[in-house]
Amino acid sequence: MEQPVTFDSDGLKLSGILHMPDDLPDGERRPAIIVLHGFGSNKTSANCTWPANTFCDWGYVTLRFDMRSCGESQGEKNHINCLEQVEDTKNAITFLQGRDEVDPDRIALIGSSFGAAVAVYTAGVDERVSASISSGGWGDGERKFRGQHIGDQAWAAFTDMMDKGRKHREETGETLMVPRYDIVPIPEHLRQNLAKGSVMMFPADTAISMYEFKADEVVGNIAPRPLLLLHSSEDSVTPTEQSIEMFKRAGQPTDLHLLADVDHFMFGEENPRVITILKDWLEKYFPVRT
Repeated sequence: MEQPVTFDSDGLKLSGILHMPDDLPDGERRPAIIVLHGFGSNKTSANCTWPANTFCDWGYVTLRFDMRSCGESQGEKNHINCLEQVEDTKNAITFLQGRDEVDPDRIALIGSSFGAAVAVYTAGVDERVSASISSGGWGDGERKFRGQHIGDQAWAAFTDMMDKGRKHREETGETLMVPRYDIVPIPEHLRQNLAKGSVMMFPADTAISMYEFKADEVVGNIAPRPLLLLHSSEDSVTPTEQSIEMFKRAGQPTDLHLLADVDHFMFGEENPRVITILKDWLEKYFPVRT
């Protein structure tokens, strides 16, 4: 069963879809999984709908929602900020803890790309997160961008854009808008994976927020809660070394899987190996019933 829901985050109304397992009897509380969308995306992306539906079929209550300024949620148009998305995720946890169907002490996070970085960071700063799954995520914004804007010319163009954004705000009090692909380049053949209605123009402040965001600094706080890191071994969007570096900094139990036959939007591919890894990991570290 799918149920449209809204919840408050810093005075903004966020829009979500709550998935209830068909076999959930009245009075039973189940573990829940919150699904976080990627950069400027929304809850309708395949990277959200497939995990939400699949985990619900496996017996979990699941929630997919639009971060502020994305999809049907309130917020300043096109404005994306990493730490604000962490706050949105914390407020999603609070919302689920108030649901009669959810075990308030067993709430996990899963995210893709930008959402994966937010999932790791939130788990590192909020002990209410019982488990976290990152797909194609990143732990250091500056290092990630260096791997996405390769070469002196490309790196200079990217850093100049951030400098112009800072100067524009100082001089005018307004934000400088820049195209999505100037911030995060995505190969042409993967762009069809973007959800309908994805944000295509962002303030330069968004790039600065991502540049300064460092999940690496808090990933070690997650242990002894479990962490699963998934990444394409040849990711066309987010450098694979990002998950490897997070693994180095994480405590145990942490699993890292690099997969050769998927690319950045792996949940949209419904790859059988990814399904097996997720199911086995959840059964071991975050089972429906303990």
